[in-house]
Parts: sequence; C-alpha cells; structure tokens
Amino acid sequence: MEFLVHSVEETFNIGKQLGELSKSGDIICLIGDLGTGKTHLTKGFATGLKIDEYITSPTFNIVNEYHSGRLTLYHFDVYRVNDPDEISAIGFDEYIFGDGVSIIEWANYIEELIPKNFLNIEIEKMPDLGENVRKITLTPHGEHYDYIRRLLYDSFEYRFCYRCRNCRCS
Repeated sequence: MEFLVHSVEETFNIGKQLGELSKSGDIICLIGDLGTGKTHLTKGFATGLKIDEYITSPTFNIVNEYHSGRLTLYHFDVYRVNDPDEISAIGFDEYIFGDGVSIIEWANYIEELIPKNFLNIEIEKMPDLGENVRKITLTPHGEHYDYIRRLLYDSFEYRFCYRCRNCRCS
C-alpha cells in the first residue's frame, strides 16, 4: 500500500490514523533516511493513541515509553545501536511482546531481532515531485495486521497516483 504525502501534516495524519487503528502487541518498523519524517509519523501515531505527552526521538536513550494513552507506546530509535546485543540487553523482547505498541525507527538495523509479524512502513523522499513530498509504503507481515489491509485503503485520502505520479486523484 503506497501513499503520497505533500507535507509534514499529511505524514502526521497517516500516523494518527494508524494509531487509532492499532492494537495491543503491534510492532511498527519504520525505515527511511534521515529527515524523511519517521518521528513526525510517530508523533501522529501517539496522538492516535490519545497520548498527551511530548514525543521526542529516543536517539540517545534507545527507547522512550509513553503511558498516558489507550495503549502504552514504546518508541525505539536504533540508529546508534552498534550491536544487536545492545538492544537485547535493555529487554527488547519484553517491550515488543508486551501489551503496548512498539514503533522502531531504523528497524532495518536490527532486522534479525524483529519477529515475523510486524507492519513495515518505509518513507522515501520524492525530490522530483517537491521538497516535502514523501512516498509512504505500508507492508503488513502476518495475520495480526489484517485490519490494516482492510481499513487503510478506505481510510486515507493520500493514495499514490500511478497515473500522473503527482496528485491525489484515485
């Protein structure tokens, strides 16, 4: 599933809608270069979970926990993790197999630790279409995410246009 967004606000809104749909035990893997909007999507996700805390990227902490929403959010940033054993040492499995929702920025850095059931979200810059344009690709892995397959297509107005690659027509 691909969506073309034209602003930080649209990226935030996709995250918000995903947060509203999310269920306990969800694992969201975010992939994208620096500055593509991974943290903006996460802020929207937290809003969808009704979290009222300020969301920051846990670049130096590895994980930030937010408990004020309908589900606990575990927000990982593994950009600076040099060895997968580092993340295992902080109790990674207890987080991702717990009752909350885990969002993992730079998940491709620790892919050997990611379970087989997860939602992969890749964010790419589309400089030919504009400075703030991003392609967001959602790929569910596992039956746990069937609700994403059923609901997302109808929920978002930011469908990727294969015809002209520059608008939101569908």
